[in-house]
Amino acid sequence: MSSEALARLAEERVDHRFKGLPPDADGLTVGELAAQRRNLFTGGFATPVLTLSAERLEHNLRLMETYAARHGLAFAPHGKTSMAPRLFRRQIDHGAWGITLAVPHQVRVAREFGVQRVFLANEVVDPAALRWLSAELDADDAFRLVCYVDSVRGVELMDAALRGARRPLDVVVELAAGEGARTGVRTEAECAAVADAVAATATLRLVGVAGYEGEVPRADPERVHAWLRRLVDLAVGFDEAGRFAGAGAEEIVVSAGGSAWFDAVADVFATIPELSLPVLKLLRSGAYVSHDDGHYRKLTPFNRVPGEGALEPAFRLWTQVVSRPSPEQAFVNAGKRDAAHDLDLPFAQVIRRDGVERPATGVSVTALSDQHAWLRTLPEADLEVGDWVGLGLSHPCTSFDKWPLIPLAEADGTVVDYIRTFF
Repeated sequence: MSSEALARLAEERVDHRFKGLPPDADGLTVGELAAQRRNLFTGGFATPVLTLSAERLEHNLRLMETYAARHGLAFAPHGKTSMAPRLFRRQIDHGAWGITLAVPHQVRVAREFGVQRVFLANEVVDPAALRWLSAELDADDAFRLVCYVDSVRGVELMDAALRGARRPLDVVVELAAGEGARTGVRTEAECAAVADAVAATATLRLVGVAGYEGEVPRADPERVHAWLRRLVDLAVGFDEAGRFAGAGAEEIVVSAGGSAWFDAVADVFATIPELSLPVLKLLRSGAYVSHDDGHYRKLTPFNRVPGEGALEPAFRLWTQVVSRPSPEQAFVNAGKRDAAHDLDLPFAQVIRRDGVERPATGVSVTALSDQHAWLRTLPEADLEVGDWVGLGLSHPCTSFDKWPLIPLAEADGTVVDYIRTFF
């Protein structure tokens, strides 16, 4: 990645665009503010403010680096989770092969910061986007991009847009996770037809197969393992038919892996036999970087394989009690604009008053308005107007996107850096 582009992030001026930051920091650069190492609770930060735990973030990065290496997996974490180039850099520094992305605009962000390997886990048929991707490939021989195909018509549209390109675009056939699942080819016969269509072009190069096991209908270990075996069998069949060597591929990409079933991916990918070319077993889990206190805490594969470690939730949204209209009710100053709410409501975790932090006993979030969270307070709840309430969140992907600049705080509240996001 480009150290120069990342350094420019520190030169950005703090101003009204960045909620939660100290008002008296306006005009400072992000780097200057970080160098002050202000305390989150005494340094002028304004609620609501979303924070990332520096220690827990580092723990999660190290854990997944170790997990991937232990299981012989290459790792391209899904960047749509954070869209934060500083985190992309840390993921790559912790052994990531590259970054997975979902749409061409996200690839533009990654390229602006010098990401050299991108797995685009989606079909692309927009000619303007395809021409831009092709221009990036033609301009930089070190840049590698792999993307999905799942239809003959899509291949035709891609071929038409890419005519005249110097380098072919590497593609993998996406195998659907089942009937009624999201994108992807439904049958092996149709997969072969798509592969034949790719082979008939000079603009595309078939390099592998991929899919997303998180879309398996009524997913359970048996169904997910069965689908992953189908994916591996598809790769083996394509290789036996000479589809990869005939395309001029240098390795065979077999890719899967969201954040709920990467243990199943590790199990099945370990059974991939020796093929005619080296195999890149590419895992794409992204939510691990921050983990969460709800959806992924319940679904993480580390619950099934506790001997391999445990991810730690790194987000905390700090809010303040602004109204206490009755003994059973209170309101804090953060709502749908600030907190993920598509999977679960936030979780009241801790209360701070006069510098003392304690569990949020008897306090729960029951609803969100645009700018308020509704709190239910039981008789044992000790909560006053002015108290700070720390909320845990569910679903990282809809937490990062609400905050363009996120303080990275150590356990004692010292803010050591700021994570810039680009959504």
